[in-house]
Amino acid sequence: MLNYFPKYFTQKAMLLYVISLAAVTGIFFSHAMSWIWIFFGLVEVIGFFYFSNELTRHWGKTSPKVFTKRLFTNALIIRLIWVVFSYFFYKAMTGQPFEFAAADAAGYHNEAVWLADMIHAGNIQPYFAYINGRFSDMGYPFYLGCLYAVTGKSILFARLLKAFYGAAACVLVYKLTARNFEESTGRIAGILAMLMPNLIYYSGVHLKEAEMVFLTVAFIERADALLRNRKFNFINIFVPTLLGASLFFFRTALGVTALFAVLTALVFARKKMVRSWKRVIYGIWIGITIIYFAGTSISSEVESLWQNRNENQSTSIQWRAEREGGNRLARYASGAAFAPLILVIPFPTMVNIEGQENQQTINGGNFVKNILAFFVIFALIWAIKNKVWRNYLLIGSFTIGYLLVLAFSAFAQSERFHQPVLPFILILAAVGISRMTNRYKKYFWWWMGIIFIAIVGWNWFKLAGRGLV
Repeated sequence: MLNYFPKYFTQKAMLLYVISLAAVTGIFFSHAMSWIWIFFGLVEVIGFFYFSNELTRHWGKTSPKVFTKRLFTNALIIRLIWVVFSYFFYKAMTGQPFEFAAADAAGYHNEAVWLADMIHAGNIQPYFAYINGRFSDMGYPFYLGCLYAVTGKSILFARLLKAFYGAAACVLVYKLTARNFEESTGRIAGILAMLMPNLIYYSGVHLKEAEMVFLTVAFIERADALLRNRKFNFINIFVPTLLGASLFFFRTALGVTALFAVLTALVFARKKMVRSWKRVIYGIWIGITIIYFAGTSISSEVESLWQNRNENQSTSIQWRAEREGGNRLARYASGAAFAPLILVIPFPTMVNIEGQENQQTINGGNFVKNILAFFVIFALIWAIKNKVWRNYLLIGSFTIGYLLVLAFSAFAQSERFHQPVLPFILILAAVGISRMTNRYKKYFWWWMGIIFIAIVGWNWFKLAGRGLV
């Protein structure tokens, strides 16, 4: 079993990115990306694969305590550097400290400023009237408004906290993986999370993804500890309950999927992992939770989400195809097309398209995800082939459940909506890396060929759908 990420894969991945970038730039030269996005992509890809090899080899020799300290400290430093840099970078590029096309981010900010002013005035009743019982998506602006009230509406301070949440999430990924698999696999997962460009990126933008990722990882980690721990006390059950409830205030589908994952693990996990008395007690606990939610507006939000799932996707696809600057080929997309690719997508945008600067910024991060999907698929095959999948039901059911919800939603191709499940994809990738053998590594060549063709095809699709080629 491997306890590091071999150069055999990391060097080939870096080379493939350069070849893909050169091919796309050469084929679609009149629509080539700006040098600054090319630079971003190179830093993301080379930084991730070079250091994932170096650090998994060298940090594997340290004690768990030293490793945890190094992981948190370095993850925090990386994110703090990006937070400060991106703050001034976006001000220089857009005139404000927000990312490109920052409609959602600006909306969250303005709503938080409004709430902070009401808090200072001593009357927040108008805000609750504005919410009008709506819970989904309201957790972040409420949190941000309370934070603004005590920090003088500081955008930079809010993002510095995002860096802290991101670093803490890396430690939780390490602990969760080590508990389910082995210490060495946990270290690989923690380092992958520390270096993952997409996770770093959201520390520097004013969206809710950094907080949502932290809460999701914290919930799954604490729920896993609860199921595996022989001790039973109020704190052990209260903390995951609170974390799970918080997810409904960020994204309804996320809260439902997390609850579904716990139920799946509770029902189908092996008896030596979850004893019978635990199944009864936790089953009662979850039943009470569901009954409580059934009496709130959350239940109607869940029902509406389910009833409108097909219509929401078709409406979104039609809008993307027909809007000004949209892609007319998008009308041919559907859940059936996205589902087989959901572990791999989105593919990197390596061409210059007006209004898609954010996609170009993170093009290297999306390429990293494309490559890691090879190890995720291998890990799933390994778990099924060796009949050990029931040991990891909480992680597996949440990952697969959320990805299936995403595949049949209006946001399957949106990189932003993949964020809550990304840490768990990294965990599965770490498992795949650690179980890789000489017998199977030859298939990586085939995978690289598939990814190369997909990247070129995807960038043609983006241009052709807009009549640019």
